Amino acid sequence: MKPLPSLGLEHLSTAILVLDRDFRVRYANPAAENLFEFSSKSIAGTPINQLFPDTGGLIAATEAAFASGASYTEHEMTLATMAHTYHVSLTVSPVFDISQQLLLEFYQIDKHLKIAREERMQLQQQYNRELLRNLAHEIKNPLGGIRGAAQLLEHELPKPSLREYTQVIIKEADRLQSLMDRLLAPNRMTKLASVNVHEVLERMRSLILAEHPEGLTIRRDYDTSLPELMADHEQLIQIILNIMRNAVQAMQSQGEIILRTRIARHVTLAKKTHRLALELKIIDNGPGIPDDIREQIFYPLVTSKAEGTGLGLSIAQTYVGHHGGSIDCESQPGRTTFTVLFPYNHLSPH
Repeated sequence: MKPLPSLGLEHLSTAILVLDRDFRVRYANPAAENLFEFSSKSIAGTPINQLFPDTGGLIAATEAAFASGASYTEHEMTLATMAHTYHVSLTVSPVFDISQQLLLEFYQIDKHLKIAREERMQLQQQYNRELLRNLAHEIKNPLGGIRGAAQLLEHELPKPSLREYTQVIIKEADRLQSLMDRLLAPNRMTKLASVNVHEVLERMRSLILAEHPEGLTIRRDYDTSLPELMADHEQLIQIILNIMRNAVQAMQSQGEIILRTRIARHVTLAKKTHRLALELKIIDNGPGIPDDIREQIFYPLVTSKAEGTGLGLSIAQTYVGHHGGSIDCESQPGRTTFTVLFPYNHLSPH
């Protein structure tokens, strides 16, 4: 059975599958082969529910179109093969005037979801910066007064042994002062210079291994041909360090971290398309991020760790934003991947 040759399906940029009346695949155009990563010959005659198992919405759409003889559209659907998951919109069109076949047209919406997610993250970064700035300023002033009062009280105490309590106040005030400085740190000017990302990664690798000499492995997977990046050296250090320390805490210092660098091509960041970008992945084999905070991990003061402040990832996201890049996370038990993208261009300081 030939699939509608007069329609020129092979020239369409959208993915097309043609099914017979038994819902078996009779044809896939080149766009479908590219999207779903199979060949038309290899899936010829395969039932659609075997090609995309556990996809009830797809089966319902094809059955509805076949039964009614009218087109049927699902604006958002998740399809899963054995290897990948796809977010698509789907239009099913019956073509009974030629033969009893169904034409399935898929539009990939992953890119649209990515753009929408980036827009949300930009708004979130603005919210983060404003919250951190206001919070830090509100706390710093009374904090200095508390510390000064504790110092004065210490000199008036009749017994030296009582100074133990004023020292607790002073030390805790200093700790909070350091925390406030970290809250305000992301707002300093970005100073751009040519940076070798692998030198920074090696430095952070050595630091983390020195802090955790037993039970932790950090493996390198570098593309050493990468060009140098225009970046703020100190901010780049903080981005990598915060993500790695977050991984170490999640694994309780027992496990493996992979540092991976690659070139990404034709990347869209903040609605701008860049020919080349640096892709940095920091992967750990820890327990994964709890479901209840997975969508909020870049918000300030969000953490699942008793010893954590919930600032590390928020600050990392802010610094990545200063460079016109993006940061994302995928997590499941046994594998958490933070992906950072930096465009290769000459950026203006913020």
